[in-house]
Amino acid sequence: MKRLLDFTIAATGLILLAPLMGLIAIAIRIDSPGPALFWSQRFGRGAQLFAMPKFRTMRTDAPQLPTHLVKDSASLLTGIGGFLRTTSLDELPQLWSVLVGDMSLVGPRPALFNQADLIEMRRENGSHTLTPGITGWAQVNGRDVLTLQSKVALDGEYHRRQSLLFDCRILALTFVKVVRADSIQH
Repeated sequence: MKRLLDFTIAATGLILLAPLMGLIAIAIRIDSPGPALFWSQRFGRGAQLFAMPKFRTMRTDAPQLPTHLVKDSASLLTGIGGFLRTTSLDELPQLWSVLVGDMSLVGPRPALFNQADLIEMRRENGSHTLTPGITGWAQVNGRDVLTLQSKVALDGEYHRRQSLLFDCRILALTFVKVVRADSIQH
């Protein structure tokens, strides 16, 4: 049921949001040199690598590290990058990953290829078996301001509590958090 819901919402979202996504891509290309999309190597379900698209918010010479490990990451943002991150519009291309089954709408955020510590902690609590999500229980409970240990604990809690009703609650909370731009780190 979850996969059918993910597919339906992702397909509908990609169709309805195509004009907006086209405008964002044009704005990125006008704002800074380089591609509009950034394909990040991420670990998905069972620690399998996949390429996850995002609208590019950083200069092309920015290091591929988690935001909290980049010294003065704000200085690496493109002119439009801060706005895209604050509004979470940079995440829209991930609907493609949901459509093809690499991601779900709700689940733990996919780990970067160089986050061995995160992957190991998720193995320990079983949340590595989940399909990663665009949003998740950790994102609505603090997102970028949480410690890695807190995120993983929340991923484990999601693993134990997951249900269609819980996913709907997380999606609703995500909408509220995005509108209020809560806990977003540049």
